[in-house]
Amino acid sequence: MPNFPQWPPAKLWNRRQFIKWGLVGTGTVGAAIALRHLTSQSAQSVKIPPIEAVNASNNSFDPMLLLRDFDYGTIKQEKGRTVREFQVTANSSTLQLNAAVAFVSWNLNNRVPGPTFRVKEGDRVRVIFRNEGGRSHSLHFHGIHPAAMDGVQPIRNGKEAIYEFDAEPYGVHLYHCHVEPVTRHISKGLYGMFIVDPPQARPAADEMVMVMGGYDINNDRQNELYAFNGLPNYYRDRPIPIYQNQLVRLYVLNMIEFDPVVTFHIHANLFQVYRTGRTLTPDEETDVITMGTAERHILEFSYPYPGKYMFHPHQDDIAASGCMGHFQVIPS
Repeated sequence: MPNFPQWPPAKLWNRRQFIKWGLVGTGTVGAAIALRHLTSQSAQSVKIPPIEAVNASNNSFDPMLLLRDFDYGTIKQEKGRTVREFQVTANSSTLQLNAAVAFVSWNLNNRVPGPTFRVKEGDRVRVIFRNEGGRSHSLHFHGIHPAAMDGVQPIRNGKEAIYEFDAEPYGVHLYHCHVEPVTRHISKGLYGMFIVDPPQARPAADEMVMVMGGYDINNDRQNELYAFNGLPNYYRDRPIPIYQNQLVRLYVLNMIEFDPVVTFHIHANLFQVYRTGRTLTPDEETDVITMGTAERHILEFSYPYPGKYMFHPHQDDIAASGCMGHFQVIPS
């Protein structure tokens, strides 16, 4: 029987509590990699620093909570198989990007990025999409599915659509609005991550989602501001706490429009790269990775020394314009 983490129902998920998962059934290669990252720590548990919500500039979401906010859907059993049902609504609302800039976003469930849907390979996925955004939108999922579920047909304002398909293949995928002009709909905030876990569970880790986005605030088809998980410079001003010598699994997605390519770099460390999340063993080890728009990977690392460490794109102008953050490594 696959050794999956015990996924809590979305409505019962407490983002502030400590979460402990057993590290068993990883296999020889996975165990070796995990052991490398989990030096000086018991391999039986993963600790997540307690996180308190803060007032994120009067916005409707807190990027610190978005990091580990996985939506597992409502689980149903139908005809002998598992169905995961998700509810998502397109909206239009104002984001306060910084003290001077307010931006009218088109978003999903009043957050940018939208919810991180998480399922197991082989699950039936049912997404109930309601459009209350004031114009036509849709949801297009990456992965494998029938043409009828491809999400390229516009759903008019006030209408509803249901997307239903089998979750395959395992890996890190995404979804976004596919109504023309697609670049505008994505750059306004209509996108999110879609994780399909493999049949063989990955080693236990502190798992986080990091989505890079850009904001064209004057409609000149160039980005003036950039952000991790919705708000510029959020993790620069509020470093992400992680524990020393503990495996971190970072799901990274580039959704920056108008810039053809972006990099992701961490300071004073290297990470293992699992390209598109399609492998259970790493493809390479590096400290900087290059991604085009919609490209995504799993990055795994741990920090051996306490302290505060930067992460950012290595395009300095993008980093200086909001795509900057820190990990605060806490002694274990």
